[in-house]
Amino acid sequence: MTSIPSRIASELAVQPTQVEAAIRLLDEGSTVPFISRYRKEVTGGLDDTQLRNLEARLGYLRELEERRTAILASITEQDKLTPALEEAIRGADTKTTLEDLYLPYKPKRRTRAMIAREAGLEPLALQLRQDPTLTPEAAAAAFIRPDAGVADAKAALEGARQILIETFAEDAALLGVLRERTQRQAALRSSVIKDLKPEQEAEAAKFADYFAYVEPISRIPSHRALALLRGRAAGFLNVALDPEPMRAEGAPSECEAIIAKHHGIEHRNRPADKWLADTVRLTWRARMLLHLEVELVGTLRAAAEQEAIKVFGLNLRDLLLAAPAGARATMGLDPGLRTGVKVAVVDATGMVLETATIYPHAPRRDWDGSLATLAKLARKHGVSLISIGNGTASRETDQLAGDMLRAQSELKLTKVMVSEAGASVYSASELAANEFPDLDVSLRGAVSIARRLQDPLAELVKIDPKSIGVGQYQHDVNQSNLAKALDATVEDCVNAVGVELNTASVPLLAHVSGLNTTLAQKIVAHRDANGPFPDRRSLLKVPRLGEKAFEQSAGFLRIRGGTNPLDASAVHPEAYPVVERLLERTGRRIDQVIGDGEFLRKVNAKELADERFGLPTVKDILSELEKPGRDPRPEFKAAAFRDDVRELTDLQPGMVLEGVVTNVTNFGAFVDIGVHQDGLVHISRLANRFVKDPREVVKAGDLVSAKVLGVDLQRKRVALSLRLDDTV
Repeated sequence: MTSIPSRIASELAVQPTQVEAAIRLLDEGSTVPFISRYRKEVTGGLDDTQLRNLEARLGYLRELEERRTAILASITEQDKLTPALEEAIRGADTKTTLEDLYLPYKPKRRTRAMIAREAGLEPLALQLRQDPTLTPEAAAAAFIRPDAGVADAKAALEGARQILIETFAEDAALLGVLRERTQRQAALRSSVIKDLKPEQEAEAAKFADYFAYVEPISRIPSHRALALLRGRAAGFLNVALDPEPMRAEGAPSECEAIIAKHHGIEHRNRPADKWLADTVRLTWRARMLLHLEVELVGTLRAAAEQEAIKVFGLNLRDLLLAAPAGARATMGLDPGLRTGVKVAVVDATGMVLETATIYPHAPRRDWDGSLATLAKLARKHGVSLISIGNGTASRETDQLAGDMLRAQSELKLTKVMVSEAGASVYSASELAANEFPDLDVSLRGAVSIARRLQDPLAELVKIDPKSIGVGQYQHDVNQSNLAKALDATVEDCVNAVGVELNTASVPLLAHVSGLNTTLAQKIVAHRDANGPFPDRRSLLKVPRLGEKAFEQSAGFLRIRGGTNPLDASAVHPEAYPVVERLLERTGRRIDQVIGDGEFLRKVNAKELADERFGLPTVKDILSELEKPGRDPRPEFKAAAFRDDVRELTDLQPGMVLEGVVTNVTNFGAFVDIGVHQDGLVHISRLANRFVKDPREVVKAGDLVSAKVLGVDLQRKRVALSLRLDDTV
């Protein structure tokens, strides 16, 4: 049997020694960001994506081994483990195969086959199977036992049939053949539920595409699979597996023929042939088909969920790594109608300076008074950015901000529309209450909207990723798997950017490699009590933060203006001796080396490498010294929505509008063009070439120009194209 490291190595196309090293580090408590960044020599340069895949497969294969051990123990306890069965179990390479082999031995409630065996009917089943020349009724007459519940020949034959059905249905090899064939050839069919109530029809209309639908199960994409299953769960759709969609009505079943052939059953007009054929038919229709339908639809769901979780993770990554506007005084506007527009001004560090509520829209329509309030706040606090949430009344509020910008042109303000997804969740959270105990809940959202423009990553980590709204059917997938995957995405993003130790919030610090919420709280408490950390080593003064946590986290924490300039970089403290060796050999000071790209590019990295710090690490150090603490996020740019396009009714086919990509799915991308309803660019309209994956062309947060192809006002759908030469 192939070892776990060897199997993972084969799947990842790397060496077993690399996998063994990574497993060892993971088992020792190292995180994926730490291993991929600071242990390249140990793993042979495995990146974070490879390590995440390795970690997932390691978990699966270890669970497989635990299950294998439990199954072997169970069958051994039953005294039914043969050498051949043991070999098959030890060779099973998936949980499905393992469970197939265990099926006949799995403890279960008393079945009709068990009752028949207890009544002594197993010899009858074997006789009829082995000798079809026997007449079933005559053979059964010898097994009538009223005292055992076998009242007549009919009852005896039914018991014998149940024994054969169970035997056939629990044949692992046969199950494998039928599963492979069904996966390859079966289709999924759906139809609308009959007699929908009038109040259900509007909701059911969302699934109109599936009212008369059929598609090979092997080709159903994840978004359609989840839509089908959602429609079924909502009670609007019948969804069933058709194992032989090409079979003509009345034609023999290929699946039944496979079962018959596997068990040597032929129809040659012998007395028991029809009885055996009926037994095969019942085996397939009543047992095996149902078993495979549940399993294959479950597999389809699992694959669709995995893909949906992947899509959510990629979109979340793009959103978290969106360009930060930077440390500038910012005004956040949380739009509203009757309840007013909530206003919050924060300084360059995100600290709240002042809040207000204005009522420019119906019913009060205090436009001039609102303009005066905004202008006063902007002038008073030196505001340079206005961040506007994209919810209800966002376009009207955007117009208000535009009027203010034109009237106060000397202030050189920039207005930007941002996603307010999750802002209300954050506002009502315990975290927000602790952060702003004296601030009304309604105003906390405006603070979040302002801060997420300054630094999307630092603000969005405070919100449950599932509330950010960049997923594909995220409410339909396994929530535990989704949370685990999204947490990994957040961890990777936070550590890719790095965290300012002396200003970071608890939620941001909690996602740093090696830290958790408890340690993050202790770090902030220590910082509040003792002032800023002068250097990274002083982290070890934080209660309960030991050497292991320091090792894992230190390289991702930044201290600007501290006692050691290297603390502002991604150079890990353990590697400072490499830099010191460079300084000794060149006679330079650290301040003369940092940022001097011309000098650093001439350094011979091989001469600085040693047994502990190999060439990859030395090259990373030199690169980091050239641009210490570099931010991997793109440069900030803002989209400009047209002032005359605010509602769906303002859209006309042929318009070319600027917008922001809000969500990318497997079937296309959604774009905010400023009308309260994102438009869809189908994958076929993303580029003038074949596009396999929409992320080849766009990602969440991208600014794009899109042409309006059509508007469905009733269904509130907008069709867009990034191919500006498309005809409408």
